[in-house]
Amino acid sequence: MPKNHLQSRTIMNPNKRLEDNAPDEELETPLSEDTEEFDADDIDDSDKVDTVDIDEIAPLVLATVPKREVATLDPLHIYLQEIKKFKPLEQDEEFDLARRYRDEQEEQAAFILITSNLRLVVKIAMDFQRRWMKNVLDLIQEGNVGLMKAVQKFDPDKGIKFSYYASFWIKAYILKFIMDNWRMVKIGTTQAQRKLFYNLGKERQRLQAQGFDPTTSTLSKNLQVSEADIVEMGQRLGQHDVSLDMKIGDDSSFTPMDFIPALEAGIEEQMAADEISVLIHDNIDAIRDGLNEKELDILEQRLLADSPITLREIGDKYGITRERVRQIEARLLQKIKAQMSSTIQDFSAEWIEHEE
Repeated sequence: MPKNHLQSRTIMNPNKRLEDNAPDEELETPLSEDTEEFDADDIDDSDKVDTVDIDEIAPLVLATVPKREVATLDPLHIYLQEIKKFKPLEQDEEFDLARRYRDEQEEQAAFILITSNLRLVVKIAMDFQRRWMKNVLDLIQEGNVGLMKAVQKFDPDKGIKFSYYASFWIKAYILKFIMDNWRMVKIGTTQAQRKLFYNLGKERQRLQAQGFDPTTSTLSKNLQVSEADIVEMGQRLGQHDVSLDMKIGDDSSFTPMDFIPALEAGIEEQMAADEISVLIHDNIDAIRDGLNEKELDILEQRLLADSPITLREIGDKYGITRERVRQIEARLLQKIKAQMSSTIQDFSAEWIEHEE
């Protein structure tokens, strides 16, 4: 990244109005308010950043860059050395500068307020480096835009420390940048996607630590998003981008696009699926008369329902435990399988597989 471009984003010109540095898509409120819940420990660290010397931060930042990319160290090293000259301010000084910018639109006051907090941006960017795994300057740049936004929005009369307030805007802009650039196809464009981007992995780990199986339905219920969103985000986060136009092998003229099948099922496949569906329903109808009330309810409300109710709901209805409902359901499935095995020569148990 050219040095001039870096400086144009990271250190604001005091003779240039603050509004000119706003991004194309402005955030009206920090993303943190309806997405990730930042730990209190992270906020406390942000407040203590004034006591951290840039010489202590620099080795940590530089250590994240692979040795093979040593040629890219110069802009980062120069930037870290450059912001050393901007000293942290006392809280009273920050309040005074903020009032001067708010009341008199004094650009020099905004410049001092921003530059004195550049090391705060570096520290927060480092906290997100594990999610980005690329040039940390990208995160620093976006964090600095968030810092500028914080200066615009900050109200010194509320008595909140500026570094505490600014940390939310810095994190918001860094997180939005990571979401927008995580894949070739943008993710995190809806509130549900943003929630899953930050919390899907953590919720899976939490459930596993408590001894639960993190099924799609459980994750959907706990995170209050649809199962379709869970599946889609899991696929997006778990796969790498591949260009469909990239040639397969050096000497090949084929691309991945050549091997993507048509989305529509063939006529033969559709006819076979329809025939299996008819056979399944005919055989289920054949055993209905031999089922008791609980079995009929489980058949209709769980096995055949598009949106099956839970084992607990069935159990509450009949005053039995969910484990007892599970046993009845398993016995019912065995009845259905036995009926089909006796009437369908090529019956496969996969036809009636059921997810709990």
